Amino acid sequence: MSTGPADAPHPPRALPDPAGDDPPGHGPLLSRAAFDELFDSVRTWGRWTPAGRGAWNRVTPDHVRRAAALVRSGRAVPLGLPWDTRPGPDNGHPALHHMTDLGDVEPAEPATHKDFLAADYHGKAVTHLDALSHVAYRGELYGGTPARDAVGAAGARFGSVADLGALFTRGVLLDLPAALGVHWLEPGHTLHARDLLDAERALGAALDDGCALLLRTGRFRRRREAGPWDSGAASAGLHPDAVPLLAERGISLLGADGDSDVRPSPVAGVHSPVHALAVAAMGVPLLDNLDLEQLSTACAEAQRYEFALVVAPLVVPGGTGSPVCPVAVL
Repeated sequence: MSTGPADAPHPPRALPDPAGDDPPGHGPLLSRAAFDELFDSVRTWGRWTPAGRGAWNRVTPDHVRRAAALVRSGRAVPLGLPWDTRPGPDNGHPALHHMTDLGDVEPAEPATHKDFLAADYHGKAVTHLDALSHVAYRGELYGGTPARDAVGAAGARFGSVADLGALFTRGVLLDLPAALGVHWLEPGHTLHARDLLDAERALGAALDDGCALLLRTGRFRRRREAGPWDSGAASAGLHPDAVPLLAERGISLLGADGDSDVRPSPVAGVHSPVHALAVAAMGVPLLDNLDLEQLSTACAEAQRYEFALVVAPLVVPGGTGSPVCPVAVL
C-alpha cells in the first residue's frame, strides 16, 4: 500500500525518481509493439457519425433521462479548480487574470468592472477538456485523419471542441483512496483493471454504456497536505492495461484529478499512453485536473457514487479543448 491508514497523519514523502525505469507499483512495462497491438484492439474508428464527437455519440436521450433520474438531493458540486495565476512545480505556465476596467473608463452610472482571462490550459493546473484533435498517435487523429492535414496554425479542422457540444450523462466516481481506506495514492501508483473492478465493488457503482468515469487519486488532498510537486513527472493514474475494461464498458468520457495517465509512462517512447488510447483510438474525450475532493465528501455522505454530470466546454471553433468547470448533481 502506498499510503498509510486513513486516520494517520501524512508528512511529505519522497517521490519516485522520474528517471527510474520501474518505480514501485509502476509496471509492467510495455514494449512499443505491445502498445500498438493494444491501441488497435480498442479502436472504434468508423463507428459514429459525426466522427468528431467520438464516444459522446454514445449518449442518447435515454441516457440523459436516466442521468436526470439520479438527481435526488439536488446537491450540485462544481469540479473545477480555482483559476491559478501563481507559478509552481505543477504550474509552469500560470493562467492570466487582470482588470481592464475599474469603473473609471465608461460614462458614470452604472459603473462597470471588467477583467481579462487567458490560459495555456493543456497542463497540470487548469481543469480542462481534451477534444479529439488534441491527441494524435502514429501521425493520425481519431478515425485515421492525418494530424498534419487537420491541425494547423488556425486550429483544428477535425475534432475541435466546438464539434462536441455539451454532455449530460451518468457519472461514476471511482474514489480509489476511499475504496482502499487511505488519504491518497502516491505519485507513480499504477491502477490496473483489477483495481477498478475492486473499487466498483467497494463503492457500489459500476461503469456502464455512455457513462462518464471520474477517477480520484487524492492528488489535491496530497498537494494541500504535503505540498506541490511536478505531477508531469510523477503521478498516480491508469496503466494502459486498464483501458480494455473501459472500452468494454463503453464509457463516453474519462476524467481524473490528474490526467488519467500514470507517470512516468510504462510505455517506451509514448509519454501519455492512456491519452493515446482514449482519445486517438476510442474517441473518448478527457477531463484533466478535476477537483474531486468536494465530490468525494458528497458521495460518501450520500452513500452513493453515481450522479448526473454536466460538462459544457467553451465553443471554440478549431480549439483542441477548453477550460471547463463540470458540475456533478446528486
